[in-house]
Amino acid sequence: MLADAGADVLALDVHRPFLDRLAEAAAARGLPVRTTCRSMADLPHPDASFDLLWAEGSAYLIGFAEALRQWRRLLAPGGALVVTEAEWAVAEPSAAAREFWAQHGGLRTAAGTVAAARTAGYDVEAVLPLPDRDWFDEYYGPLAERVGSADLDRPGMPEAVARTSAEIRLRREHPEDYRYTGYVLRPTSPRPGPPWTARAEVDADRPRVRAVNLTAFPGAAEADLVDALRADPDAWIPGLSWVATSADGRIAGHALLTRCQVGGAPALALAPCAVRPEDQRRGAGSAAIRGALDAARQLGENLVVVLGHADYYPRFGFTPAAGFGIRAGFEVPAENLMALALDPSRPVPTGTIRYPAAFGV
Repeated sequence: MLADAGADVLALDVHRPFLDRLAEAAAARGLPVRTTCRSMADLPHPDASFDLLWAEGSAYLIGFAEALRQWRRLLAPGGALVVTEAEWAVAEPSAAAREFWAQHGGLRTAAGTVAAARTAGYDVEAVLPLPDRDWFDEYYGPLAERVGSADLDRPGMPEAVARTSAEIRLRREHPEDYRYTGYVLRPTSPRPGPPWTARAEVDADRPRVRAVNLTAFPGAAEADLVDALRADPDAWIPGLSWVATSADGRIAGHALLTRCQVGGAPALALAPCAVRPEDQRRGAGSAAIRGALDAARQLGENLVVVLGHADYYPRFGFTPAAGFGIRAGFEVPAENLMALALDPSRPVPTGTIRYPAAFGV
């Protein structure tokens, strides 16, 4: 369809016979479709090479969050990514479906996929659940025919047939549990406003970070908390205290991630976050928070919890912590306690949050 419309189409697959069949069909119709035998996980093209990336299945194989991270640089300004993802369709899928997908990396819900896309720096323009006929007419039907004619004497073929047959049987018996969904994504456009620069705190910033927290809050509690966390080696993680600076180097915002525990497993707590009153609602806080979260992701961290405004933190991908099975050790409105998996493909711990001692809770 794209080639018919005059687009320059480059098709990729790791199986050369598929590409050969496509090239023959395109040539028969006089369409200039180029083909390359290459994985979608190995794209050497320059930045901003494509107006549209269309990926069906490859994001799941690479890992949804990692695929979106890799492909974002390849999109030209205004470009779009169309991607499909397998996900749960019900809140309580069957035990058989959970067991099967747990062996293949697990699934998330549509809400989790949307949150992962936003965390990766995309706006979600459309969510399109694929009809069930796509599973069988276009995929499982032809696959079942191939399974029936497979040469079981070939090494590894009996195991492949058994796995494939189990997958087809699961889909026939539990079609309501999971689905493939198509997503139309575009890289998030920078918000207009001052060009904040986000960076990790350095030693010389300490008094200025304290000043930001003193001006952002009515008392000294948050500024004292930052100092106490900095002095606690069990809580402080170098490189996860971030500031947002203006063009002249003035620190306008601050965001801090420190070590906490969830169910006895390591996690991060986002707190405090502070912005000078004159710079609030101008993007300084968002810049510092995004910088800190990106730095945590680069360090291999995953779970982040925050207690804050329910209408603010979801823009970074946070969702109610209760959905992860995470709770505070004190009374708090459920909508204000939120959590974020920096890599949604990895499991997150469940249980009660244990904050550093400086928090006093």
